[in-house]
Amino acid sequence: MHLVDAPTPPVSHSGDARIVPPALDVVPVRHVGRWIASGVLLIVVAMFVHTLFSSIPRNGNPHDSRFEWNVVGHYLFQWSIVHGAIVTLEITAISMAAGVLLGIVLAAMRLSANRQLRWASWSYLWFFRGTPVYVQLIFWSNLAWIYPRLSVGIPFGPSFWSVDTNSLITNLFLVAVVGLSLNEAAYMAEIVRAGIIAVDHGQSEAAQALGMRRVQTLVRIVLPQAMRVIVPPTGNETISMLKTTSLVGAALGGGGELYRAVQNIYDLNYLIPPLLIVGCLWYLAMTSVLSIGQFYIERYYGRGIGVGPAPLTLSQTIRRSLRRTQRPPMPGAPS
Repeated sequence: MHLVDAPTPPVSHSGDARIVPPALDVVPVRHVGRWIASGVLLIVVAMFVHTLFSSIPRNGNPHDSRFEWNVVGHYLFQWSIVHGAIVTLEITAISMAAGVLLGIVLAAMRLSANRQLRWASWSYLWFFRGTPVYVQLIFWSNLAWIYPRLSVGIPFGPSFWSVDTNSLITNLFLVAVVGLSLNEAAYMAEIVRAGIIAVDHGQSEAAQALGMRRVQTLVRIVLPQAMRVIVPPTGNETISMLKTTSLVGAALGGGGELYRAVQNIYDLNYLIPPLLIVGCLWYLAMTSVLSIGQFYIERYYGRGIGVGPAPLTLSQTIRRSLRRTQRPPMPGAPS
């Protein structure tokens, strides 16, 4: 804001000898750059909306929809697509749950005083973070080449139970869950370790002074306080896991997840772009729901932390905006 001096009114010479401050003319600053940026953005948005609903000549039809929205609407809620979305959510939920649990164990091993446990955990992280998840999925689907049978028993001795490996890896859902879980555990271990390190060490010392064992201290004292650090990257990992499930069909040749369901359809009718849009709309819907859940979980675990007020929810943001638009003008403000 620019302040422009106005003529100074006469000073009162009465007994109180109060000085009347000069009136100021408030002139708003003109932000030319903002107006130009807003104009360019509006043009880009208008071009994007136009191309969404424009038409082009295709297959003898001079006014065929560029993105073929009629095809998108036809397949959007087809049962094979819906079933693929359900399978995607199932793989995501099971893989993340197993990955989080194994990640907590690996993080505890990394922070252990036992050198052998630290090296074992580091080796696990080194291997699974250093190789692509796509390659890992293909490897697990060909595990029978290396181990024709899997058995449980005494090391280097007799086995009590065994199973043919081929009978396990023919279940592509199981292979996908195992492969994604083992890979995710490596990343979750580092996330959990970062959260544990962020908790003041005095908390663990106080718990041990009260007679708590190390496992009790970790579960009851450290992890609840570490959640505010663990939750944000875990939410991002969950969203990434949901999208990574699209590799299952390509790596294993099946699995029933969303992208494989979309691929099975466009392999028959060759309507690739509109069916990819169908898959993208489902992925966007699922990740949007996960993002909302992540927001509320972060807000819950961020209570009482001195990093400013909690972020507003959507309803709170709307109510605040409405109050601002309905606020009456201040007395004396220029009309």
